[in-house]
Amino acid sequence: MPVAAPADRSAHPWVYLLLILPFGGTSGFLTVALTYQLKQGGVDDGAIAALVALSYLPHTWKVLWAPLVDSTLTRRRWYLAAAVVCAASLWGTGLAASPVKGQVAMGWLTTLVLLSNTAITFLAMSVESLMAAATPDELKGRAAGWFQAGNLGGMGLGGGLCLWLMQSQQWSTGASAALLAGLGLACSAGLLFVHEPPATQRYASLLANARALGAGLWGLVRSRVGALAVLICFLPIGSGAAQNLWSVVAGDWQADADTVALVNGALGGLVSAAGCLAGGWVCDRIDRRIAYCGFGALLAGCAAGMALSPHTAAAFVAWTSLYAFIVGLLYAGYSAVVLEAIGRQAAATKYNLLASLSNMPIAYMTWFNGWLSERWGPNRMLLGEAAVGVLGLLLFGVAAAASRRPAKPTQ
Repeated sequence: MPVAAPADRSAHPWVYLLLILPFGGTSGFLTVALTYQLKQGGVDDGAIAALVALSYLPHTWKVLWAPLVDSTLTRRRWYLAAAVVCAASLWGTGLAASPVKGQVAMGWLTTLVLLSNTAITFLAMSVESLMAAATPDELKGRAAGWFQAGNLGGMGLGGGLCLWLMQSQQWSTGASAALLAGLGLACSAGLLFVHEPPATQRYASLLANARALGAGLWGLVRSRVGALAVLICFLPIGSGAAQNLWSVVAGDWQADADTVALVNGALGGLVSAAGCLAGGWVCDRIDRRIAYCGFGALLAGCAAGMALSPHTAAAFVAWTSLYAFIVGLLYAGYSAVVLEAIGRQAAATKYNLLASLSNMPIAYMTWFNGWLSERWGPNRMLLGEAAVGVLGLLLFGVAAAASRRPAKPTQ
């Protein structure tokens, strides 16, 4: 087992926002800029939704390679290696999305999307590991808030910037992707402000990681809190999957490219970051699982309201902004539930296990939403997401009630 050492030189929490920005930017480029460009290029909704859903595959299985970050190299080296691979594959994604003789090379595009999203999982895990090991307890809440704000803010700012460059400044998809890749590499400068934990804080071998993983996971699933956290991660209570397809359905609300760039870009990023801060404040004052479920109910209501409201550009901005704020609430609620459940033993591996599970509903709901939109249009898509979310809340309520145990008498 590793020996913990005190974090004698802690970084200011804003550093974790800088370090995680490439993670959000990579996702934002795909779900905001690339999806809009593919739609304009004649690619159908189902193919676009399938590509976005497939991008979540590495995030679903990343727990399988999480021990590598704990037991090999240093966290700084893992971050730098992942940043370089992600930047190169992101640039390649932009080049592959440019039509050649009117056709998009979907095979190459799919391969590069998978590669960039696999590389970015290593980047995120190195940041999570640095944050957990190098941040004192009294700063971990603030660090987590900046971390999530960088994740969601980077998604909106990165995607919105590239879409604006392509639509308003006539940049090519490859050129805008190259700029985003360069900005992502520049975020590596944040490593200069983070103290690398000593080697005594790390597992000595993959075998030691496997043993710790087995013991930690067994303890996690045996506890009621842990089992309910696993269920929350898997159920589609608050996947927020519809925002992956705003670029695809924007035309039904008469929203142009600049409007999509606004709500999925700078405005969406800031609103989501504000939601993260508000969600963390709520989760510190009521039961975290109840808070998360409440946020999920709000998201279902927002999706239904957007479907039933007038389809205008102003309504599109209002509803997608509200949706983004609630997604921020849910991200904060998710982090609060997970941190409460995993405890301190084998925390990094357990965190990534639950993070992998939490990406499953995003992937299958993105595919489901794309299928609904292609068959019956955006209104049915939103109503379908709301209905599935309510079903998830009911299933969780039944499981929580069934798992209650009578309190033992105090001695």
